[in-house]
Amino acid sequence: MTWTSPAPAGEVDGPMTGPERPILEGVLAWQRSTLVNVCAGLTAEQLAARPIASTNLTLLGLVRHMAKVERIWLRKRVAGEAIGHLHRFEARDDTDFCVIDPADAEAAVAQLAEEQAAAAAAVVGLDLDTEIDLHGGPMSLRMVHVHMIQEYARHNGHADLIREAIDGVTGR
Repeated sequence: MTWTSPAPAGEVDGPMTGPERPILEGVLAWQRSTLVNVCAGLTAEQLAARPIASTNLTLLGLVRHMAKVERIWLRKRVAGEAIGHLHRFEARDDTDFCVIDPADAEAAVAQLAEEQAAAAAAVVGLDLDTEIDLHGGPMSLRMVHVHMIQEYARHNGHADLIREAIDGVTGR
């Protein structure tokens, strides 16, 4: 049986009014789920495909990149977890996008789910006004949530285009 990328577990929805934290967390959860949904049902080979000649972007690369981003921003920078980086982050060579092998797809999708859950758990007890040092200046957890939403939104747009080029599916 051929492995295919799983669909997100359940519907993700958040409040439309009320305190800002549940709204920020709900929008971020929806963005996280959107990337998983765009990939759902595709084989490892499809996730690794580069169907748009003008870019090196692949769905697998986006999955790997967002796992790296989750770990860096929420687990390492905000929560201060002493864990290693993913995908040669220190080399600054875009390994997450450039080193693509279909044999890694199942593990990469699982790792994204693990990083999403671990990142969400790492900051659950922290106040939105918690600050980190970002290149010599302060940045709040509130702004990190906004940054994560922006990062997913940007890459989910890329993912939509790649998915449509692979099999014509839209609106995921």
